[in-house]
Amino acid sequence: VRLVESGGGLVQPGNSLRLSCATSGFAFTNYGMNWFRQAPGKERELVATISSSGTNSYFRDSVKGRFTISRDSAKSTVYLQMNSLKPEDTAVYYCNVHIGIRNHWGPGTQVTVSS
Repeated sequence: VRLVESGGGLVQPGNSLRLSCATSGFAFTNYGMNWFRQAPGKERELVATISSSGTNSYFRDSVKGRFTISRDSAKSTVYLQMNSLKPEDTAVYYCNVHIGIRNHWGPGTQVTVSS
């Protein structure tokens, strides 16, 4: 299982970023996918989830209405579109999939929201 995030960077408050997570090594269409984030000195937290079919999604309250999650089965890739970014969104963002009894993580991508 391999997960590789990309798309992070430094942006000003109010701007947007789209994160991508390219996956391989497992049957992508069979699993829900997750985005987590971890800010300095804080615990890792779940940001968004998308079901295996892409039909259902979940967002933590602090990002509802600003973030969307999507997936492309042809590319085995999951996306996190982040709009109206705030300084408190600053964190390392991780892609995650839970398969069997194991959690699999990418290396993460840094998102910094600052003026």
